[in-house]
Amino acid sequence: MTNPIRKPFTYTYFSASLYLIGINFVLFFILNLFENGKLYLSLNPVLFLDRHMYWQAFTYMFVHGNLGHILSNMIGLFFFGMTVERAIGSREFLLIYFLCGVESGLCSLGYFMLTGSYRVFLMGASGAIFAVMFAYAVIFPRAKIFVWGLIPVPSPLLVIIYAFIELISQISGRDGNTAHYAHLFGFAAAFIYFIIRMGINPLTVWKNAYFNQQ
Repeated sequence: MTNPIRKPFTYTYFSASLYLIGINFVLFFILNLFENGKLYLSLNPVLFLDRHMYWQAFTYMFVHGNLGHILSNMIGLFFFGMTVERAIGSREFLLIYFLCGVESGLCSLGYFMLTGSYRVFLMGASGAIFAVMFAYAVIFPRAKIFVWGLIPVPSPLLVIIYAFIELISQISGRDGNTAHYAHLFGFAAAFIYFIIRMGINPLTVWKNAYFNQQ
């Protein structure tokens, strides 16, 4: 009997990545005209729990603080998202993007509660995009990413390096306005996604790609 959780979608491709990029930019310019909109769409523990603004776990992914913030996220979505979407289809891509993005937001909410960070407003698609980056490294484990356009880094190693940087940055408090924990939660959500949804262990994929070569 087929596991319904692992039932694959019929493959379709309709450039969902580009639509997401377009929607993010449109909302960015709209919200810059209506600043209060960011308060209602970003993820804040008080508004989410006390005011029952549950939509924030989803909408925070479409809110960005400044032009540099949205550009960095959308560049990542363009380069990693387009390739991942072509490989697994638009429906599967949207599922991993939104599911991992929401999970990253909810885990961040739990982090806020544990640390008493009630005034924080989480915004940005970083959690979802880090999940997509993780997916890229699992689907294309032998691909190389040219850092600064010069240094070729295997995609799994890039994920490990990013995870290490985000962890150290979170512990040290470096770049205090950056939600490093949300990035890590994005990686973790994607790892769990591949285990449960795809029946694939990313660590096994990476091990086979580099240590079990014939």
